[in-house]
Amino acid sequence: MKQADRHIDWNTDDSATILRKIQCGDGNPGVLDIINDTEIYLHNACLEPNLKGTPGDILATRNGAICRATTDGAIWIGHLRKKGKDTFKLPANEILGLPYGEGERDITFEKEGEIGYLHSPFHNGAMNTNQCKRLLQAYENARADKDIHTIVLMGGEDFFSNGIHLNAIEAAPRPAEESWNNINAMDDLCEAIIRTTDKVTVAALSGNAGAGGVFFALTCDKIYARNGVVLNPHYKNMGNLFGSEYWTYLLPKRVGRGNEPLVMEHRLPISAINGVEMGLLTSCFGETVAQFREILRNKVHELDHHAILADKPVVREKDEAKKPLNDYRQEELEHMKLNFFGFDPSYHVARYKFVLREPKSHTPLYLAKHRQRVKNRT
Repeated sequence: MKQADRHIDWNTDDSATILRKIQCGDGNPGVLDIINDTEIYLHNACLEPNLKGTPGDILATRNGAICRATTDGAIWIGHLRKKGKDTFKLPANEILGLPYGEGERDITFEKEGEIGYLHSPFHNGAMNTNQCKRLLQAYENARADKDIHTIVLMGGEDFFSNGIHLNAIEAAPRPAEESWNNINAMDDLCEAIIRTTDKVTVAALSGNAGAGGVFFALTCDKIYARNGVVLNPHYKNMGNLFGSEYWTYLLPKRVGRGNEPLVMEHRLPISAINGVEMGLLTSCFGETVAQFREILRNKVHELDHHAILADKPVVREKDEAKKPLNDYRQEELEHMKLNFFGFDPSYHVARYKFVLREPKSHTPLYLAKHRQRVKNRT
């Protein structure tokens, strides 16, 4: 499919048509368009239900996204990419030099009786510092709601979470400092969930999860996934990144102490079914997102909420007495500090190549098993 097939005519195309055109090339390469006389690729679009204006005009900004009018309404465009070599996706306001825009657009909360569902469909599952902080605030607001006993973290349909936002870090004036800010904001979010003893917490993975996003899910009491979901819980492919998000506390509790290398050194995708077998997931079900979410609601209602809530304070107190949660965090961050600020630039090189989609010079050993065997023999 060529760009001509995706070309948007803002004077004739309606919102549904424009959304289809952007979504069919959303990951790569995007839809080439012109904004302010500059050729630019459009990504991460969703419908705006209320705003209207002259087709093509920018009507508002919010959480880094721009709202553009269509013939029958408007759409939000979350990310843009400049045309040219060595460019990558960034929030639309950063590319255009527009205000960030206040108010929520990509985080929503809905209640069904005593159960709250917190949605965070961040583009490609990446969570920058600001998104982590806003999601933490939304979580704390849900936790303060005395009418609910369960909080379900829904993520997005395509991705649950993929951890820290490598594009935002690469674009920052000081990537090492932004890496540090991002991982600490992610840790703050994970810590809040781990320390929640007055609510049942559930992670609902409609889509895939990777790196810190997997351990973000593991902070919850129950972790459910759609059958087709794929997990990539390892960090090492990103320049031997150690990882944080309390994985050194959470992983042994799920897979058993001593089995951590089966997950962290594996470096290959883990299917939902294998994730259940390993203990990473509580269970998996549903072929489509709609099926998964329908079954999910029934499962959440059927949980023994009283028993779970009775056990949580006891387990947390026992774990804290054995080793304070803050100790896990500080130990992980000491490793991360070396990754970010140390003499070995591997993380920064790997991040740069990942963001710019540079191909590998050769097949890595963890994939090329035949070369592994040759190396072992020699």
